[in-house]
Amino acid sequence: MRVVDLIRRKRDSGELTRDEIEELIAAYTRGDIPDYQMSAWLMAVVLRGMRPPEIAALTEAMLNSGTVLDFSGMPGRKVGKHSTGGVGDKPSLVIAPIVAAGGVKVPMISGRGLGHTGGTLDKLEAIPGFNVNLSLADFQRVLETCGCAMIGQTAEIAPADKKIYALRDVTGTVESPALICASIMSKKLAEGIDALVLDVKTGSGAFMKNIEDAANLAELLVETGKRKGKNVVALLTDMNQPLGRKVGNSMEVAESIEILIGAGPADLRELCLELAAWMFFLGERVKTVEEGKILAADLITSGHALEKFREIVDLQGGDVRVLDDPRRLGHARQTLGVTSPTEGFITGTQCEQLGVACVVLGGGREKKDDKIDPTVGIDFHKRIGDAVERGEPLCTLHYNAATRLDEARRLVETAYRIEPEKPQTIPPLIHRVIGA
Repeated sequence: MRVVDLIRRKRDSGELTRDEIEELIAAYTRGDIPDYQMSAWLMAVVLRGMRPPEIAALTEAMLNSGTVLDFSGMPGRKVGKHSTGGVGDKPSLVIAPIVAAGGVKVPMISGRGLGHTGGTLDKLEAIPGFNVNLSLADFQRVLETCGCAMIGQTAEIAPADKKIYALRDVTGTVESPALICASIMSKKLAEGIDALVLDVKTGSGAFMKNIEDAANLAELLVETGKRKGKNVVALLTDMNQPLGRKVGNSMEVAESIEILIGAGPADLRELCLELAAWMFFLGERVKTVEEGKILAADLITSGHALEKFREIVDLQGGDVRVLDDPRRLGHARQTLGVTSPTEGFITGTQCEQLGVACVVLGGGREKKDDKIDPTVGIDFHKRIGDAVERGEPLCTLHYNAATRLDEARRLVETAYRIEPEKPQTIPPLIHRVIGA
């Protein structure tokens, strides 16, 4: 096999065979193919796409590049959750302890930030001492002990995806349904789950801007999971504005804790309850989704969800004191308010720009080996439909490096659309459910 031939064929919209895809992925995982050639092939996939048999082969090749966990001997249903990524996308930190507190096992192998979106692992690592790099033996021990464990990919779990994931993040090759599907499902199918709930984002802050593209991706993910014998449901959720009020790793952990104590923004709470309800339903803990929402809300009100998060943090080496005093997460040294240039109503945001602004401040990676500053971020004060006066703060930037400030501020200032009339409609938080 000559890699350049595979690059050319995909560049010209040709189809690769299962054997070629398996050999390509195996060779790259071994280190026999350099990053620049894999980057070229990934870009060809982004531009030309892949056919269903190719996507199936790619998913299988990435899944089988490492260990596939088997928790069939562990009592109870195991249900996973995954989001395709967005701005302020923090529900995993809330949902996992809720569902585990309700008696369903939640093995969660998560990713880091990708492009303009934040990563669950980066958020968890904002908790001092939290170890996302558990061995598989420790992963199973924590899961058996408290019903939930949240880690990153180990060397044994889909190592092909781990290498390709990091490469896509810095080569502009994220927005491909085929690559997104193979990446998500190779990790999720390796988790040892019985069922999976997917949060597929759509809108200006999502990888899938168009709702029909997002629906196609959701159907692809659901079908891929069902082919492997898993119960899978996908919720199409809105990402035309940030989820919640905060973006940035420490700030998002603090906001997640707010939800777990019964406070926090309404949109984030609503989405967390809905996703948790579906996990309870697929986990056969409840008979209806509505019953699952009631159970999730009760677990928050009773304090059981917060205590479960405390148990998870403790078992994975984190400082549990942050749950009582989120100031221990650390904070940026300086802030700057971005104000409205005019009066009117917020009619829309270029949400991706807001995510990029957080990356520019240091909250994400622009290069493969960049270090993240967990304390920087953005606090949003206005949402779509809100009235705003001239000079009124739209958001507050939290930063440490002044050299990064001007670019981030420009991105934020141009991200808001302000018009004289209030918008007739505001995008619903949940557009539809696929695979129910």
